[in-house]
Amino acid sequence: MHKSAFITIIGKPNAGKSTFLNSLMGYKFCIVSPKAQTTRHRIKGFISTPEYQLIFSDTPGIILPKYKMQEAMMNSVKESLEDADILMLVHDQADAELGNEVSEILSKFDGKKILILNKVDKLNEQQITEQTEKWKNAGIFYGVVPYSSLHPFNQGRMLNFLLEISPEHPPYFPEDELSDRNVRFFLSEIIREKILFYYEKEIPYSVEIVIDSFKEEENIVKISSTIFVERESQKIILIGKGGLALKKVASEARLDIEKFIDKKIFLDVFIKIKKNWRNSDKELKRFGYTEK
Repeated sequence: MHKSAFITIIGKPNAGKSTFLNSLMGYKFCIVSPKAQTTRHRIKGFISTPEYQLIFSDTPGIILPKYKMQEAMMNSVKESLEDADILMLVHDQADAELGNEVSEILSKFDGKKILILNKVDKLNEQQITEQTEKWKNAGIFYGVVPYSSLHPFNQGRMLNFLLEISPEHPPYFPEDELSDRNVRFFLSEIIREKILFYYEKEIPYSVEIVIDSFKEEENIVKISSTIFVERESQKIILIGKGGLALKKVASEARLDIEKFIDKKIFLDVFIKIKKNWRNSDKELKRFGYTEK
């Protein structure tokens, strides 16, 4: 008997969705940062064994969109529900309310809904029990699981629970595949993660990274990338005095990319201005946010 399930992970910004998925996958699959809206795209990660295949979809944090890129992000959340067998809401235990946007999405899903009560490492045992009972009594969820992504708390229980409620089905993807995304996508995400860490205000939300070329040679991989920004002032900030800020981003990204592909790399990073790309249908399609 083989089990397979599509499992969509949703939640508010900074609820810990990507860290949660990383903990289940057993390695750093998604980029993470302290900033909200780190995740921009739906990213599928596969856990496969001869007995089962769990297909997780990490999705952007649920917000009320203010421009076209955010509209596309929220559309990707809704689309991820169409093929889902199980919906998992990662919810910060410190947040007393689900919020209107999250509640609306939950109401439109007919399958099994699981609440992951996240960051319970900040609570004592009695508080965990009280919070768990509160959400069980809400009558919304098939199950409520206290969880800590930062500590090995309930990880084994989580996987076992998912297998119990997963349908019998042959695997959807080859066992040796880990994601539906290609290498270039993950490389661009690594560069964007460094920008999220080292820049403030509008800069992290105004950039898009494209891997222009990926050339494997005998002893090195040569990668060329472009960081797109919306304004000249953002380009100046990204470069920094004497180019030091951009050099730091490129240097740290290079180290992480070398670990990711297990090869020595040479990384070129360029910056180009693409005005108002976050509200451009053409550019959003080009950058993979929309299909039309």
